Amino acid sequence: MLLLLSAVIWGFAFVAQRAGMEFTGPFTFNALRFALGSLSLLPFILINRRKNSKDISGTDPSASKNYFKGGIILGSILFVASSFQQVGIVYTTAGNAGFITGFYVILVPIFGIFIGKKTHFNVWIGSALALAGMYLLSVKQNLTVSYGDILVFFAAVFYALHVLTIGHYATKSDNLKISALQFAVCSIYSIIAAFLFETPELSGIIEAAIPILYGGVFSVGIAYTLQLIGQRKAHPAPAAIILSLEAVFAVFGGWLILNEVVTINTLAGCLLMLTGMILAQLNFVKKINLIKGDH
Repeated sequence: MLLLLSAVIWGFAFVAQRAGMEFTGPFTFNALRFALGSLSLLPFILINRRKNSKDISGTDPSASKNYFKGGIILGSILFVASSFQQVGIVYTTAGNAGFITGFYVILVPIFGIFIGKKTHFNVWIGSALALAGMYLLSVKQNLTVSYGDILVFFAAVFYALHVLTIGHYATKSDNLKISALQFAVCSIYSIIAAFLFETPELSGIIEAAIPILYGGVFSVGIAYTLQLIGQRKAHPAPAAIILSLEAVFAVFGGWLILNEVVTINTLAGCLLMLTGMILAQLNFVKKINLIKGDH
């Protein structure tokens, strides 16, 4: 139930991201939401420190090094992924963004081949179904693809790289600390990009306050913590499948709140992508805890 609640929060986060673009630029939006996300994890870090008499950073010198190095690398990848997603969502629907971003679930085991990880046959079947679904979602009658969908696809590529990088650092440092640092790094990069390419205005930020708060506190802080608690007792495979449902809630939220049109092609594409995403995960047991900041 906790994982399902996380999926609901992340699904509706695409709606918040889409709504926020009405008032502020994508880099400004990301700068604020990831700053809030980083700050929202601080109480949990303090609680965790009190529960554990020995701090991992204090007992293992290499843990501190991995914490800073991992946080900077993960934050840099997250900045690229979230930037593609946030800019792309301006030109596409929340539902499309949710499902196309979810394609990273399939890209992770495929990319894993290049670092020696075994990929099951069902991943290839799932990939074919997901690609067919993405075609129905993105390709128009004149065989053109939405600019926003292309950008969100690149976001999925970098989110997959992000997950694989997490696999390298997740067991070497405190997950909450490294997560808070990566969100802070992503926020700093976004602030720089906002002042280079946008003109941040206080009035626009105030207008987008609710989407920013939702994207930062709920999507990053609360949902991430619920996921962390839920995955302690849930098997990785069904946990990953449940979390994939965020794409479904993105479509539902877009229809309910933003009045986005849901066509037969949209429904068929969503069904194919969801089937492919679930099928690809049935034998792919993740050995890492996904540290989410996409949505």
